[in-house]
Amino acid sequence: MLVILGFLMVAAFMFLILTKRATPVVALILVPVIFGLFAGAGLGIGDMITDGIKSLAPTAALLFFAIIFFGIMIDVGLFDPLVRGILRLVRNDPMKLVVGTAVLAMVVSLDGDGSTTFIIVTSALLPLYLKLGVSPVILTVVAGLANGTMNIIPWGGPTVRAASALGISPSEVFVPMVPSLVAGLVIVLLFSVHLGLMERRRLGSLVFDQEMVSVGGGGSDTARPARRTGGGAGGDADGGAGQFIDGLDPQRDTLRPKLLWFNAALTVALLVVLVMDILPIPVLFMIAASIALTVNFPKVKEQGEAIARHSASIVSVVAMVLAAAVLTGVFSGTGMVEAMAEWLLGVIPSSMGPFLAVITGVLSIPLTFFMTNDAFYFGILPVLTETAAQYGIEPVEMARASITGQPVHLQSPLVPAILLLVTLAGVSLADHHKKVLWRATVVSLAMLAVGVLLGQIPMG
Repeated sequence: MLVILGFLMVAAFMFLILTKRATPVVALILVPVIFGLFAGAGLGIGDMITDGIKSLAPTAALLFFAIIFFGIMIDVGLFDPLVRGILRLVRNDPMKLVVGTAVLAMVVSLDGDGSTTFIIVTSALLPLYLKLGVSPVILTVVAGLANGTMNIIPWGGPTVRAASALGISPSEVFVPMVPSLVAGLVIVLLFSVHLGLMERRRLGSLVFDQEMVSVGGGGSDTARPARRTGGGAGGDADGGAGQFIDGLDPQRDTLRPKLLWFNAALTVALLVVLVMDILPIPVLFMIAASIALTVNFPKVKEQGEAIARHSASIVSVVAMVLAAAVLTGVFSGTGMVEAMAEWLLGVIPSSMGPFLAVITGVLSIPLTFFMTNDAFYFGILPVLTETAAQYGIEPVEMARASITGQPVHLQSPLVPAILLLVTLAGVSLADHHKKVLWRATVVSLAMLAVGVLLGQIPMG
């Protein structure tokens, strides 16, 4: 009976999420409560949920302060010089432009928000793509690959979901996967170079006036490719450098140019200590966010406004984590997950059992594309993990394998950020998928392979 109820609960949860009949927060709370009562939890369901909340409180704190920290870094202009530098370096070279797109997307993706990344990248670079005649599809492919690969950072979402679903620390999942992340980013850069060289060859017969494509330059209409209509955030392709950075308004009153080096040093120090795993990640971000707020916004009113600017992201993400505590608490407290694992153990051939971590990594590629992260990490991963435990595979190893499919996941039409990206760039999702899906699959498999080779993901 518990097996049937468990699978029905997962199915109901996935149905509500995929059909958009309920938000993840609502589904994560109501579905487990209803099925937990059917499973005989009674008033004990309160203790189950409380235990789940206690286990996920550090994760909620991590997300809360990570969003504040990187939001502040964008507000105060930490990434503005990078945008301007890229614009100066690319000049009239399509290859440099494409590689610069990848680098900018990787850096801005540190805030963990795909929508913010795509708004900044398209606002800054799309006008230059249009002036040079470079296909905007290249922009969406490179930005999508970069953001999808960076999506495994602990505050990005998937790693937190995997850790929350399995009751483990996000740092245990992420830190050992840093080599896989680096390998994925290197492959993204190689793809960017290749795509840029292809565009350079395609446009080789076109001669552009150097002054026209210089940052802030004007230009002759006779040297410029035909305008492309249907663009998004880039606006008029004839604009100057000011339009290149609409996503990072150079006149915004939150800029702190005199504190640029301090903010850069603080961010680098945070990332170094994070990788060294000296302190718990939530504690690191609590300290870093407090320092960033105090130094950049010394007035109490300014600090409150800085936090309020990012309150929408904070509320939605933290609410999701706390709601997940209901699902994980009921799953564990009622014994559903153990019962489902035993059933699955009997179904999976014993010869395949020791390879469940790698199998999970491979499955994460199509499954996270066709379903939301919430459905996969809270519905599928716990069952696979409980089964893998019978073969000596640790939950943290399953979590590491499960996040390798993120480069493909981010290209899914179920992800609002990717829909925003193609809309801003004025390209069709189909054109984007034709170029990005196989490349994203290569990145995912490479990340999985590096994890296996370094022993972070067991194989056999």
